[in-house]
Amino acid sequence: MPRKPAPPPEPTPAAGEIRPAMTKVFVTGVRLQAEIGVYRHEIGKRQPLQIDVELDVPSAGAGRLADTINYETILKAARAIADGGHIELVETFADRLARACMADPRVTRARVRVEKPLALAPDAVAAGAEIVLERG
Repeated sequence: MPRKPAPPPEPTPAAGEIRPAMTKVFVTGVRLQAEIGVYRHEIGKRQPLQIDVELDVPSAGAGRLADTINYETILKAARAIADGGHIELVETFADRLARACMADPRVTRARVRVEKPLALAPDAVAAGAEIVLERG
């Protein structure tokens, strides 16, 4: 497939000029059920997860949905991963969701945090993992 030509360089802003830099698109507190865990009592059972996603997109000042990331795509990706079968580790879930978000070439950085509220209950509110992926 032929590559698209690189866009022309942005003009250098004048001193003190305000220019768009980055948009952080986020979805927090997503609650869903997933088959997740390594212990025998977790196999074949769904349990709650809470998920936060933050994406860096160079679309500051976007005026149309087509120019940025639709929140619903993040939610759909999380649900698809949860519905895809048993996952042993929250780290794996977080990595899969971050990579699904990075599939959009406009995303330059993805931070995904996955919490298992019942993992250490009643001694802790939640346990989990957070992953950050960047284009490099």
